[in-house]
Amino acid sequence: MRDFIEMMRERGLVRDITETCSTVYEAPRMAAGTGEILFFHDLEGRRAVMNLLGSRRSLASALGIGERGLVPHLAAASCSGTVTCDGALSGRREPDLSLLPIMKHFPKDAGRYITSGIVFACQDGVENASIHRMMVLDERRVAARLVEGRHTHTMHGRAVERGETLPIAVTIGTHPLVTFASCTRVPEGKELAYAAELLGGEIRVRECPNGVLVPDAEIVLEGFIGADRADEGPFVDITGTYDPIRREPVIEFTGMYVKDDPIYHGILPSGDEHRLLMGAPYEPKIYRAVGEVTGVKDVLLTRGGAGYLHAVIQIKKRTQGDGKNAILAAFAAHTSLKHVVVVDEDIDIRDPDDVEFAIATRVRGDTDLLIVPGVRGSSLDPTRLPDGTNVKVGVDATMVMGEEHRFIRAGWS
Repeated sequence: MRDFIEMMRERGLVRDITETCSTVYEAPRMAAGTGEILFFHDLEGRRAVMNLLGSRRSLASALGIGERGLVPHLAAASCSGTVTCDGALSGRREPDLSLLPIMKHFPKDAGRYITSGIVFACQDGVENASIHRMMVLDERRVAARLVEGRHTHTMHGRAVERGETLPIAVTIGTHPLVTFASCTRVPEGKELAYAAELLGGEIRVRECPNGVLVPDAEIVLEGFIGADRADEGPFVDITGTYDPIRREPVIEFTGMYVKDDPIYHGILPSGDEHRLLMGAPYEPKIYRAVGEVTGVKDVLLTRGGAGYLHAVIQIKKRTQGDGKNAILAAFAAHTSLKHVVVVDEDIDIRDPDDVEFAIATRVRGDTDLLIVPGVRGSSLDPTRLPDGTNVKVGVDATMVMGEEHRFIRAGWS
């Protein structure tokens, strides 16, 4: 992570904050509304970074490619990287979360939250990596939101059924591509291999005393998830609205490892980095799915759609029904999607005005809307019904094949 920060600083993309800042509201407020990387040199006496992946430019820079090639590049990945273990992790000390500049982000949050922690969990020889928000309970324990049906939730449930605890390690301050990989739906147990591929082919890890493998990180917290639960929430999630209180599993930490003068990484809930990490990993999945039914050119989960609920898909039509097929493929690939707009090659999907132009001039409400009621929606959407269902709407904003002459746009090129 330090190497990435220095690379971005050399490019003039890091703003150094040298004045003393508070972990309660002040640093989160400074990170809001800007995609630039903020490096805090005195966050209540500690160092910290926010907005590490706060823009697509940052993600492209980490990958060493141009922004326009992001989705095709990620869609071509095959989780084929090599994971090499360099032995045991050293430097273990007693855990003390009070030593870290863990933030309270918004006034109605239930407390201080670790927001960038990657939970590495190991069970039956399979290791999973994923980010879970963690509410601090005391110096050694947190309540972690384990979303139902996700791999960590499944592994924990299996451990409880067996009367066991689930060994885990939480890393804070990893290379941003490792963080991105942990947010991506990949084949079971392939997050580290995917991270290795994104990093150029190999990732080196070390083994915690509980058997969990972890990559290089500023902070590592070793522990386990048992049967204990605690109230978790309210907490602001990706839509900028408060998620409710739930009874969630408790993680108890048994060991802690920190680098000299560590750099804490904080992700602002509902901020640009949160939205990119939640949504961008789904774009290549949608890209591949739409590519099975028509000529796909690009995919974007929009900032205004919380980076998660709205997609714009650019296609090259082959048959007249391709727009609707693309909509259905997108909904199947990312079940949390709520609204999808499909446009032609001449529309810039990163320009909201251009997308609105396509809707204004190429959509007929009686023929180009696809409404799908009674389907699973996002648990983060405030409009969902108590049973978790919602209504999805697809908009086919493509030109009618054979009548393209009616839609020619004036220009000089």
